[in-house]
Amino acid sequence: MSNLIRWPLPALGVWGLAWFLYVFLMRGDMHPSVAMMIATLTGVFAAAVSWAKGISQARAVALALGFPVSLWLLGSAHFPAWVWLLPLALIIWIYPLHAWRDAPIFPTPLNALKDIPRWAVLPAQAKILDAGCGAGDGLKALRLAYVNAQWIGIEFSRPLSWVAKLRCPWAEIRCGDIWEDDWGAYDMVYLFQRPETMPRAVEKARSELKPGAWLVSLEFEAAELKPKAVTEASPDRPVWMYQAPLETAGQ
Repeated sequence: MSNLIRWPLPALGVWGLAWFLYVFLMRGDMHPSVAMMIATLTGVFAAAVSWAKGISQARAVALALGFPVSLWLLGSAHFPAWVWLLPLALIIWIYPLHAWRDAPIFPTPLNALKDIPRWAVLPAQAKILDAGCGAGDGLKALRLAYVNAQWIGIEFSRPLSWVAKLRCPWAEIRCGDIWEDDWGAYDMVYLFQRPETMPRAVEKARSELKPGAWLVSLEFEAAELKPKAVTEASPDRPVWMYQAPLETAGQ
């Protein structure tokens, strides 16, 4: 039964929720195209949250596509072909394909970083970068950890950067590419990326971080480096801390 709880029951629950929402909206005289898009985006949102919690990419895709595919198979999709592109266009506008090579929307829990000042001591008005700040959750967690600092967020998605500006008016938010920014200006760079992008982050940190600056990664280890400290944001969610000059693992 434990395997069923992990899969496929979550998928059946998400698909059932999408169908319930679709039927409910249709009975409320909503236009079929709008109801379809809302139900589809429900599955996409559930897939993004599940991927952030560690579900495989294939299962995340199944969660996202379950409703629209079943709608099509049942012959209920009586819409122009271009209507199916609208949810995809909205998703790409909010989170461009370029950014998915780095990380999807992974929100940082508010209290995830509250313990890092015990090891990563920063000077007053230190510059802290949230590299890929999304909607601002990481910035809020960093502000809770370091109350006397300068907070900077860089986000590739323009709509998400607008949301971050609204949620974090005390921070400097820029729409841009974290890989093109110079990390040498910061006392700490915070990441919540993916395992696939950590080697690139390590290479950039090695070449740009100034002595004494910190690289902090939620969940994903920089396997090439020796951490100065490791704490936990929550059970099974480590926070890895590395200080420049970065030490190679095993030395």
